[in-house]
Amino acid sequence: MRVLVVTNMYPQEPDFPAFGVFMEDQVESLRKLGVEVDVLFINGRRNKLNYLAAYPRLWNQLRRKKYDILHAHYVFSGLVARAQWSLPVVLTHHGAEVFQTWEKYICRLTKRWYDKLIVVSPEMKERLAVEDARVIPCGVDMDRFRPSDQMEARRVLGLPSDRKLILWAGEYFRPEKRFDLVREAVNIAASRDDRVKLVLLSGKPHREVPQYMSASDALLLTSDAEGSPMVIKEAMACNLPIVSTPVGDVRQVIGGVEGCYICSQDPLDVAAKLEMAIAFDRRTNGRQRVSRLELSKIAREILEVYEQTIRDFKRDRPRSPSRVRSE
Repeated sequence: MRVLVVTNMYPQEPDFPAFGVFMEDQVESLRKLGVEVDVLFINGRRNKLNYLAAYPRLWNQLRRKKYDILHAHYVFSGLVARAQWSLPVVLTHHGAEVFQTWEKYICRLTKRWYDKLIVVSPEMKERLAVEDARVIPCGVDMDRFRPSDQMEARRVLGLPSDRKLILWAGEYFRPEKRFDLVREAVNIAASRDDRVKLVLLSGKPHREVPQYMSASDALLLTSDAEGSPMVIKEAMACNLPIVSTPVGDVRQVIGGVEGCYICSQDPLDVAAKLEMAIAFDRRTNGRQRVSRLELSKIAREILEVYEQTIRDFKRDRPRSPSRVRSE
Protein backbone atom coordinates (compact mmCIF):
# COMPACT_ATOMS: atom_id res chain seq x y z
CA MET A 1 0.00 0.00 0.00
CA ARG A 2 1.23 3.49 -0.88
CA VAL A 3 0.10 6.36 1.31
CA LEU A 4 0.74 10.08 1.01
CA VAL A 5 0.55 11.81 4.40
CA VAL A 6 -0.31 15.52 4.20
CA THR A 7 0.41 17.33 7.45
CA ASN A 8 1.19 20.76 8.87
CA MET A 9 3.03 19.23 11.84
CA TYR A 10 6.30 17.35 11.42
CA PRO A 11 9.68 17.68 13.17
CA GLN A 12 11.58 19.41 10.37
CA GLU A 13 12.09 22.83 11.97
CA PRO A 14 15.35 23.23 13.97
CA ASP A 15 13.73 25.90 16.17
CA PHE A 16 10.93 23.48 17.10
CA PRO A 17 12.59 20.04 17.40
CA ALA A 18 9.56 18.40 19.01
CA PHE A 19 6.97 19.93 16.67
CA GLY A 20 4.82 17.06 15.41
CA VAL A 21 7.02 14.24 16.72
CA PHE A 22 3.87 12.19 17.26
CA MET A 23 3.26 12.42 13.50
CA GLU A 24 6.73 11.11 12.74
CA ASP A 25 6.15 8.26 15.19
CA GLN A 26 2.89 7.35 13.46
CA VAL A 27 4.51 7.40 10.02
CA GLU A 28 7.40 5.21 11.16
CA SER A 29 5.06 2.73 12.88
CA LEU A 30 3.09 2.37 9.63
CA ARG A 31 6.30 1.81 7.69
CA LYS A 32 7.18 -1.00 10.08
CA LEU A 33 3.93 -2.69 9.03
CA GLY A 34 5.08 -2.60 5.40
CA VAL A 35 3.15 0.50 4.33
CA GLU A 36 5.02 2.75 1.89
CA VAL A 37 4.54 6.27 3.25
CA ASP A 38 5.61 9.62 1.80
CA VAL A 39 5.11 12.88 3.69
CA LEU A 40 4.03 16.23 2.25
CA PHE A 41 4.84 18.71 5.02
CA ILE A 42 3.13 22.11 4.91
CA ASN A 43 4.96 24.62 7.08
CA GLY A 44 2.00 26.80 7.92
CA ARG A 45 3.60 27.91 11.15
CA ARG A 46 6.39 29.69 9.28
CA ASN A 47 4.12 31.29 6.67
CA LYS A 48 0.38 30.87 6.08
CA LEU A 49 0.96 31.27 2.34
CA ASN A 50 2.62 27.86 2.41
CA TYR A 51 -0.90 26.39 2.44
CA LEU A 52 -1.56 27.94 -0.97
CA ALA A 53 1.80 26.73 -2.25
CA ALA A 54 0.90 23.22 -1.07
CA TYR A 55 -1.76 22.75 -3.77
CA PRO A 56 0.66 22.65 -6.74
CA ARG A 57 3.07 20.64 -4.59
CA LEU A 58 0.34 18.06 -4.05
CA TRP A 59 -0.59 17.86 -7.74
CA ASN A 60 3.08 17.52 -8.74
CA GLN A 61 3.58 14.76 -6.19
CA LEU A 62 0.53 12.86 -7.49
CA ARG A 63 1.82 13.15 -11.06
CA ARG A 64 5.20 11.76 -10.06
CA LYS A 65 3.99 8.81 -8.03
CA LYS A 66 0.92 6.62 -7.70
CA TYR A 67 -0.78 6.30 -4.32
CA ASP A 68 -3.67 4.26 -2.95
CA ILE A 69 -4.86 6.79 -0.39
CA LEU A 70 -4.10 10.17 1.17
CA HIS A 71 -4.07 10.71 4.93
CA ALA A 72 -4.32 14.35 5.99
CA HIS A 73 -3.80 15.68 9.50
CA TYR A 74 -5.56 18.84 10.71
CA VAL A 75 -8.27 20.61 8.76
CA PHE A 76 -6.16 22.88 6.52
CA SER A 77 -4.03 19.94 5.40
CA GLY A 78 -7.31 18.17 4.71
CA LEU A 79 -8.40 20.96 2.37
CA VAL A 80 -5.16 20.57 0.45
CA ALA A 81 -5.54 16.78 0.20
CA ARG A 82 -9.15 17.16 -0.97
CA ALA A 83 -8.03 19.27 -3.93
CA GLN A 84 -8.27 16.01 -5.87
CA TRP A 85 -11.03 13.40 -6.10
CA SER A 86 -9.25 10.55 -7.84
CA LEU A 87 -8.01 9.07 -4.56
CA PRO A 88 -9.74 8.59 -1.19
CA VAL A 89 -8.81 10.94 1.65
CA VAL A 90 -8.74 10.13 5.35
CA LEU A 91 -8.62 13.19 7.62
CA THR A 92 -7.53 13.06 11.25
CA HIS A 93 -8.60 15.89 13.54
CA HIS A 94 -6.11 16.09 16.40
CA GLY A 95 -7.10 19.08 18.46
CA ALA A 96 -9.78 21.22 19.97
CA GLU A 97 -10.12 23.20 16.73
CA VAL A 98 -13.05 20.87 16.05
CA PHE A 99 -15.12 22.73 18.64
CA GLN A 100 -13.04 25.79 19.58
CA THR A 101 -11.98 28.99 17.77
CA TRP A 102 -13.17 30.02 14.31
CA GLU A 103 -11.70 26.87 12.77
CA LYS A 104 -14.62 24.86 14.14
CA TYR A 105 -16.85 26.30 11.39
CA ILE A 106 -14.53 24.98 8.69
CA CYS A 107 -14.37 21.58 10.39
CA ARG A 108 -18.16 21.35 10.46
CA LEU A 109 -18.66 22.68 6.93
CA THR A 110 -16.20 20.24 5.36
CA LYS A 111 -16.77 17.15 7.51
CA ARG A 112 -18.60 15.30 4.69
CA TRP A 113 -15.95 16.03 2.10
CA TYR A 114 -13.70 13.20 3.23
CA ASP A 115 -13.97 9.48 2.73
CA LYS A 116 -13.24 8.82 6.39
CA LEU A 117 -12.76 10.93 9.50
CA ILE A 118 -10.57 9.97 12.44
CA VAL A 119 -10.71 11.87 15.73
CA VAL A 120 -8.50 11.32 18.74
CA SER A 121 -11.09 11.48 21.52
CA PRO A 122 -14.78 10.61 22.07
CA GLU A 123 -15.45 14.27 22.93
CA MET A 124 -14.34 15.32 19.45
CA LYS A 125 -16.58 12.74 17.80
CA GLU A 126 -19.57 13.92 19.81
CA ARG A 127 -18.96 17.60 19.14
CA LEU A 128 -18.28 17.10 15.44
CA ALA A 129 -21.44 14.96 15.19
CA VAL A 130 -20.12 12.42 12.70
CA GLU A 131 -21.52 9.07 13.73
CA ASP A 132 -19.12 6.92 11.70
CA ALA A 133 -15.94 8.82 12.66
CA ARG A 134 -13.28 6.50 14.12
CA VAL A 135 -11.77 7.35 17.49
CA ILE A 136 -8.06 6.53 17.27
CA PRO A 137 -5.68 8.42 19.55
CA CYS A 138 -2.06 8.80 18.56
CA GLY A 139 0.13 6.04 19.90
CA VAL A 140 2.83 6.15 22.56
CA ASP A 141 6.39 4.96 22.03
CA MET A 142 6.53 2.61 25.01
CA ASP A 143 10.23 1.90 24.42
CA ARG A 144 11.17 5.57 24.62
CA PHE A 145 8.78 6.44 27.44
CA ARG A 146 9.41 4.14 30.36
CA PRO A 147 10.20 4.60 34.06
CA SER A 148 13.82 5.13 35.09
CA ASP A 149 15.66 6.08 38.26
CA GLN A 150 14.59 9.49 39.50
CA MET A 151 17.85 10.55 41.15
CA GLU A 152 19.92 9.49 38.16
CA ALA A 153 17.64 11.48 35.83
CA ARG A 154 18.03 14.55 38.05
CA ARG A 155 21.79 14.16 38.08
CA VAL A 156 21.93 13.97 34.26
CA LEU A 157 19.65 17.00 33.86
CA GLY A 158 21.26 19.04 36.62
CA LEU A 159 18.06 19.26 38.64
CA PRO A 160 18.05 19.51 42.47
CA SER A 161 17.75 16.21 44.33
CA ASP A 162 15.94 17.66 47.37
CA ARG A 163 13.00 19.42 45.68
CA LYS A 164 9.49 18.34 44.69
CA LEU A 165 9.53 18.95 40.96
CA ILE A 166 6.32 19.81 39.09
CA LEU A 167 6.75 19.32 35.36
CA TRP A 168 4.92 21.39 32.78
CA ALA A 169 5.69 20.53 29.15
CA GLY A 170 4.55 22.34 26.03
CA GLU A 171 4.33 25.73 24.33
CA TYR A 172 3.71 27.99 27.31
CA PHE A 173 3.10 31.03 25.08
CA ARG A 174 -0.14 29.63 23.66
CA PRO A 175 -3.00 31.20 25.66
CA GLU A 176 -5.19 28.08 25.63
CA LYS A 177 -2.46 26.21 27.55
CA ARG A 178 -3.10 28.49 30.56
CA PHE A 179 0.46 28.77 31.77
CA ASP A 180 -0.70 31.69 33.90
CA LEU A 181 -2.73 29.20 35.94
CA VAL A 182 0.27 26.88 36.19
CA ARG A 183 2.40 29.60 37.77
CA GLU A 184 -0.32 30.71 40.15
CA ALA A 185 -1.11 27.19 41.35
CA VAL A 186 2.56 26.22 41.79
CA ASN A 187 3.20 29.43 43.73
CA ILE A 188 0.35 28.55 46.07
CA ALA A 189 1.71 25.02 46.56
CA ALA A 190 5.23 26.39 47.10
CA SER A 191 3.98 28.82 49.75
CA ARG A 192 2.83 25.77 51.74
CA ASP A 193 5.85 23.60 50.98
CA ASP A 194 9.07 25.36 50.01
CA ARG A 195 10.38 22.19 48.40
CA VAL A 196 7.95 22.62 45.48
CA LYS A 197 9.59 23.81 42.27
CA LEU A 198 8.21 24.24 38.73
CA VAL A 199 10.16 22.71 35.85
CA LEU A 200 9.25 24.23 32.47
CA LEU A 201 10.00 21.95 29.53
CA SER A 202 9.61 23.73 26.20
CA GLY A 203 11.56 23.67 22.95
CA LYS A 204 13.68 20.69 23.94
CA PRO A 205 14.32 17.67 21.70
CA HIS A 206 11.68 15.02 22.24
CA ARG A 207 14.29 12.43 23.22
CA GLU A 208 14.92 14.41 26.44
CA VAL A 209 11.28 14.37 27.59
CA PRO A 210 11.37 10.89 29.20
CA GLN A 211 14.29 11.95 31.41
CA TYR A 212 12.36 14.99 32.64
CA MET A 213 9.36 12.80 33.38
CA SER A 214 11.50 10.35 35.34
CA ALA A 215 13.11 13.25 37.27
CA SER A 216 9.79 14.84 38.25
CA ASP A 217 7.31 14.18 41.04
CA ALA A 218 4.19 15.14 39.08
CA LEU A 219 3.04 16.42 35.67
CA LEU A 220 0.63 19.35 35.46
CA LEU A 221 -1.76 20.20 32.60
CA THR A 222 -4.25 23.09 32.88
CA SER A 223 -5.38 23.65 29.27
CA ASP A 224 -8.72 25.12 28.29
CA ALA A 225 -9.17 22.38 25.68
CA GLU A 226 -7.23 19.52 24.10
CA GLY A 227 -7.79 16.61 21.75
CA SER A 228 -5.84 13.69 23.17
CA PRO A 229 -2.78 15.29 24.80
CA MET A 230 0.34 13.24 24.12
CA VAL A 231 2.08 14.55 27.24
CA ILE A 232 -0.53 12.86 29.43
CA LYS A 233 -0.13 9.49 27.73
CA GLU A 234 3.66 9.77 27.78
CA ALA A 235 3.63 10.62 31.49
CA MET A 236 1.42 7.60 32.09
CA ALA A 237 3.94 5.41 30.26
CA CYS A 238 6.60 6.74 32.67
CA ASN A 239 4.35 6.03 35.70
CA LEU A 240 4.44 9.73 36.63
CA PRO A 241 1.67 11.13 38.87
CA ILE A 242 -0.55 13.59 36.99
CA VAL A 243 -2.76 16.57 37.78
CA SER A 244 -4.88 17.73 34.84
CA THR A 245 -8.03 19.51 33.83
CA PRO A 246 -10.62 17.14 32.26
CA VAL A 247 -9.84 18.10 28.66
CA GLY A 248 -10.02 15.80 25.64
CA ASP A 249 -9.72 12.17 26.69
CA VAL A 250 -7.77 12.88 29.90
CA ARG A 251 -10.51 11.57 32.17
CA GLN A 252 -10.64 8.27 30.24
CA VAL A 253 -6.84 7.94 30.26
CA ILE A 254 -6.05 8.72 33.91
CA GLY A 255 -9.39 8.09 35.62
CA GLY A 256 -9.17 5.57 38.47
CA VAL A 257 -5.35 5.49 38.45
CA GLU A 258 -3.95 6.08 41.94
CA GLY A 259 -1.73 9.15 42.04
CA CYS A 260 -3.53 10.88 39.15
CA TYR A 261 -6.02 13.66 39.82
CA ILE A 262 -8.54 15.69 37.85
CA CYS A 263 -8.64 19.39 38.77
CA SER A 264 -10.71 22.42 37.88
CA GLN A 265 -9.19 25.69 36.67
CA ASP A 266 -9.42 27.18 40.14
CA PRO A 267 -5.79 27.80 41.23
CA LEU A 268 -6.61 26.69 44.78
CA ASP A 269 -7.99 23.38 43.50
CA VAL A 270 -4.99 22.87 41.21
CA ALA A 271 -2.63 23.52 44.13
CA ALA A 272 -4.57 21.13 46.36
CA LYS A 273 -4.37 18.37 43.76
CA LEU A 274 -0.65 19.01 43.32
CA GLU A 275 -0.22 18.56 47.06
CA MET A 276 -2.08 15.24 46.80
CA ALA A 277 0.16 14.11 43.96
CA ILE A 278 3.28 15.03 45.94
CA ALA A 279 1.94 13.27 49.03
CA PHE A 280 1.36 10.14 46.91
CA ASP A 281 5.17 9.94 46.95
CA ARG A 282 5.61 7.01 44.58
CA ARG A 283 5.13 6.08 40.95
CA THR A 284 1.76 5.10 39.49
CA ASN A 285 0.76 2.07 37.43
CA GLY A 286 -0.14 4.32 34.50
CA ARG A 287 1.99 2.33 32.09
CA GLN A 288 -0.38 -0.59 32.38
CA ARG A 289 -3.34 1.67 31.53
CA VAL A 290 -1.81 3.04 28.29
CA SER A 291 -0.35 -0.23 27.01
CA ARG A 292 -3.31 -0.44 24.61
CA LEU A 293 -2.02 2.78 22.99
CA GLU A 294 1.36 1.35 22.02
CA LEU A 295 2.47 2.61 18.60
CA SER A 296 2.20 -0.68 16.69
CA LYS A 297 -1.33 -1.31 17.98
CA ILE A 298 -2.49 2.13 16.87
CA ALA A 299 -0.76 1.67 13.49
CA ARG A 300 -2.72 -1.52 12.90
CA GLU A 301 -5.98 0.32 13.62
CA ILE A 302 -5.05 3.03 11.12
CA LEU A 303 -4.09 0.43 8.53
CA GLU A 304 -7.52 -1.17 8.95
CA VAL A 305 -9.10 2.23 8.25
CA TYR A 306 -7.01 2.59 5.08
CA GLU A 307 -7.98 -0.86 3.83
CA GLN A 308 -11.70 -0.36 4.47
CA THR A 309 -11.69 3.15 3.01
CA ILE A 310 -10.00 1.95 -0.18
CA ARG A 311 -12.51 -0.90 -0.54
CA ASP A 312 -15.45 1.47 -0.03
CA PHE A 313 -13.99 4.00 -2.46
CA LYS A 314 -13.58 1.41 -5.22
CA ARG A 315 -17.07 0.04 -4.63
CA ASP A 316 -18.82 3.42 -4.58
CA ARG A 317 -16.81 5.23 -7.25
CA PRO A 318 -18.97 6.05 -10.30
CA ARG A 319 -18.02 4.30 -13.50
CA SER A 320 -16.39 6.50 -16.13
CA PRO A 321 -18.46 7.41 -19.28
CA SER A 322 -16.06 5.51 -21.53
CA ARG A 323 -16.53 2.37 -19.47
CA VAL A 324 -20.33 2.72 -19.63
CA ARG A 325 -20.25 3.08 -23.45
CA SER A 326 -18.04 0.04 -23.85
CA GLU A 327 -20.48 -2.05 -21.84
